[in-house]
Amino acid sequence: MTGRSALTRTALPRAGAALVLLLLVLVVVRLPWIGDLGMHAATLERLRHDLLHPGNPLVDADTPSPYYSPWTVPLGWVAGVTGFSVFTVLRIGAVVALGVLVTGVWRYARTLSARPVVPPLALLCLVLLWGTTEFSWSGFLGLHSLALTVAYPSVFALGLAFHLWAWLARADGWGAWLGCGVLWAVILLVHQYSGIVASLGALAVVIGARHAGRGVWVRVAGALALGVVVLWVWPYYDFFALFGAGDGMDEVHRSLYRDLWARYWLVLVGVAALVVRWRRDRRDVLVLFFALGLVVFVAGGVSGHWSWGRVLPAAVIPAQLAVAVQVGESGCRAVRGVWAGVLGVALVVGVWGQVGVLGYAVGPGVLPEVVAEKYREPWEGYGWITRWVGYGDVVMAREFPSRQIPATGAYTVAPGYTDFFLDDEGERVGAVRRYFSVGVGVEGVEGSVRRGIEREYGVRWVVDRGVGLRGDSGLREVERGPGGAVLYAVVG
Repeated sequence: MTGRSALTRTALPRAGAALVLLLLVLVVVRLPWIGDLGMHAATLERLRHDLLHPGNPLVDADTPSPYYSPWTVPLGWVAGVTGFSVFTVLRIGAVVALGVLVTGVWRYARTLSARPVVPPLALLCLVLLWGTTEFSWSGFLGLHSLALTVAYPSVFALGLAFHLWAWLARADGWGAWLGCGVLWAVILLVHQYSGIVASLGALAVVIGARHAGRGVWVRVAGALALGVVVLWVWPYYDFFALFGAGDGMDEVHRSLYRDLWARYWLVLVGVAALVVRWRRDRRDVLVLFFALGLVVFVAGGVSGHWSWGRVLPAAVIPAQLAVAVQVGESGCRAVRGVWAGVLGVALVVGVWGQVGVLGYAVGPGVLPEVVAEKYREPWEGYGWITRWVGYGDVVMAREFPSRQIPATGAYTVAPGYTDFFLDDEGERVGAVRRYFSVGVGVEGVEGSVRRGIEREYGVRWVVDRGVGLRGDSGLREVERGPGGAVLYAVVG
């Protein structure tokens, strides 16, 4: 192969990877809000006000939270020191996390192949080789998912996971192994589901090592022991208590087992590459990684433990990396051309399947109609209530606004998300249901129920849509927001 042809083969993937990164940076500037962004903003709000004892991020309660991690605590400190808004700090964190992810992918890809074309191809495969149905979930690296979760801790955790695998592949000596143990614990603390993916990938690296003798396994044990100590001493929440939260999270994750073909069919190109690698080496690291991830995912579906579906990236990532390596490593020019052609078509199809992401970077107004149809409108948010509602005020709201209101610094009566550490979550959810289900009026049973709930939880404000609360003389309308939302002050 001449130097000119090698340069040509590398230039196109690098240009594509650069365009993807530019797109994601533009998305960070706009920071679309759909999903859990309000939770992470609320977490930084609590930390900026009290770094050592932030309390529950969503409700006025003194409880621990797994959202206080080695990633969000430094960001909360930055917010407190600089005075920047939490959304500005989330943008800064998103750029840092993208840098960690890209450098991690680059480093790990270099352990799989020395060909310069493989790292940029690997990045393209990781974000584009999914399916033709837009799908977003934290810990999943599809372009549409990344655009909506780029400021989430999962992106930083997955970036660290790639660095962990690269480090493990070349670990030599106790220092390196113990460092891997600490890094493994940090990933688990930052995002538990991505930590499981990182653990399976690390296990594949160790099992697939050519010289995994007794000495290596002793160092693995030492690294794990140190990692467990780090998990145990983390002061913001009890990591090991999370093992009891699995059953409560299953129903939330049931949708991960739906529409599998539409969401992942392009990954089959990578599965074909894995078959080639398996025929060549039964202990291939990517094959082992894929097998471990697939076994756990299938076991979750069979047993009804739907939360195990969050481990699916452990099967998708090695397949995506395998086809990138296959294109770079195929020795015969004809074979390499076939693989490159198939992958090129798959990537183009993947681009079209996720083209709605352009709207998050440039705005939907400039998109062609056929592209705009794939665009999903972000949430409005509840910043409009801050003219009246102060930090730490308690707001009565239904579940959907309760996912956004704490981002302003206020609390809600019930959390918008399941909270394993909140002992009275059921009572709080029941109180919200009763508050909005009783009739209007301050006299009689209806009024006494609402006034009693307001006193019990220190409610100062109420947010609701429509006319359900009008006529309640215990409430005073003070502001109207987007989508028919109304802010009421609790009288007296």
